[in-house]
Amino acid sequence: MSSKPQALTSTGPMRSFAANSKKISTELIEINESLLGFNKFVTEYYKQLAETWNDAQKKVNLKAPEVPQDVEQIEAFKRIWIDIFDNDFTELFDSNKFGENYGKLVSKELELTKHWNNITNVILQSVNLPSKEEIDEVYKELHSLKKRVMKLEIEVKKKKERRENDK
Repeated sequence: MSSKPQALTSTGPMRSFAANSKKISTELIEINESLLGFNKFVTEYYKQLAETWNDAQKKVNLKAPEVPQDVEQIEAFKRIWIDIFDNDFTELFDSNKFGENYGKLVSKELELTKHWNNITNVILQSVNLPSKEEIDEVYKELHSLKKRVMKLEIEVKKKKERRENDK
């Protein structure tokens, strides 16, 4: 093997990895684009939650301006707080604006996951390791074989019992 660093990319897994580096670069560029969109939607999500919280707290402060002194006042304050927050957050979660933003947020999150899975698969392929899908396939087959063996064992046991009873 050569002592030159560039020779590393011509041997073993590094050769495959170097060949697949364009796929990884493309995925990273797409991840950055998805991440920008995700950050926009997550910022809007928390903005909506914070605004609703602030508005609800202002309503509670107007409705119950005094600091509760005894147990009854604390319970009354708690009921007011729960009612106002429940109504305001239910209204938020039922709004079209929140629903649209949350849908886009989840969509971007799924896009990011897809890109990370693609990068992982390229890297695994480069080092001759199975992908998650291939491992899942093996697990399904293994599960199927276990069920089949169990059924066969039960059948063998029943046949043995029949033979013993016939004697």
